[in-house]
Amino acid sequence: MQEQEPIHEGSRKEVMAYLEPFMLNEMSEYLKPVEQMWQPADFLPDASRDTFFQEVKDLQESAKELSYDTVAVLIGDTITEEALPTYESWLTMVEDVSKNGQGGWMKWVRAWTAEENRHGDLLNKYLYLSGRVDMRQMEISTQYLIQDGFEIGTGHDPYRNFIYTSFQELATNVSHRRVAGLAKQSGDKLLAKMCGVIASDEARHAKAYMSFIKKASEVDPNEVLIAFADMMRHKIVMPAHFLREMGVNIGQTFGHFTDAAQRLGVYTSVDYVDIMKTLITEWNVESMRNLNEAGEKARDYVMTLPDRLMRVAERVRLPNIEYKFKWIHG
Repeated sequence: MQEQEPIHEGSRKEVMAYLEPFMLNEMSEYLKPVEQMWQPADFLPDASRDTFFQEVKDLQESAKELSYDTVAVLIGDTITEEALPTYESWLTMVEDVSKNGQGGWMKWVRAWTAEENRHGDLLNKYLYLSGRVDMRQMEISTQYLIQDGFEIGTGHDPYRNFIYTSFQELATNVSHRRVAGLAKQSGDKLLAKMCGVIASDEARHAKAYMSFIKKASEVDPNEVLIAFADMMRHKIVMPAHFLREMGVNIGQTFGHFTDAAQRLGVYTSVDYVDIMKTLITEWNVESMRNLNEAGEKARDYVMTLPDRLMRVAERVRLPNIEYKFKWIHG
């Protein structure tokens, strides 16, 4: 058996080459064959059936019971999912990974994108049929978000990108799962089911990105920890942080969207801290060994941060002023 060549500390290129076969091997665990996946058509009224208009009417009756904030958060989540072209192009620009079309990273990016694409398709069609949404205003916000792009502080560094996607997939899992719960409470069983299956996808994807970082930390723990600490120091921003409506400055609508999410308890400051704790546990940060001075310093920072942030989160006052979104009728 041929021994693994030693990897030079801090060499992203060598580590990513080491990860490529792992990614190829793990894809079957974290991604599903197309033939076995749910599709938006599985949940939506079928226009070819005689019962179509009655099904749409039933959908609209259920949607009427959703609170204003729930609809606003659902629209914001949908626009975030619809900005997928931005995320795919960002992931293909990660440095030090093979751009071989059949290599582990590029195959992962394409397959991940294909799975994620179903989320926006499903929610967009639900919102259109619900009758509660000004689709033109929502579509304008989607076009703005794709056009404006984002700046999330990862650069083209694979470690920072994997840390970000691990965090973000866990966050979207929380958000979709909580919206599913609110929909169920309101009697909208169809929406609850939709958001539930999307949340399940996000959970699988989070496990994949977390596994990439865990594998990288086996051979380059210092640089992984330094990247983790740096991302936490600058805070994880959501991919839709440039969200805006027509006539509104970049990012201004995002603040109102997050206020609604906080009021509902869909995604809060406490959730942010809980996700950080999940990553610390998943990556065994406390027990990492063979660290240099910079690695130890980064670990100390990461390990003490959740308690500090939780004290801040517990003092956050929930915004109680409802904003009137251009997206929502009435």
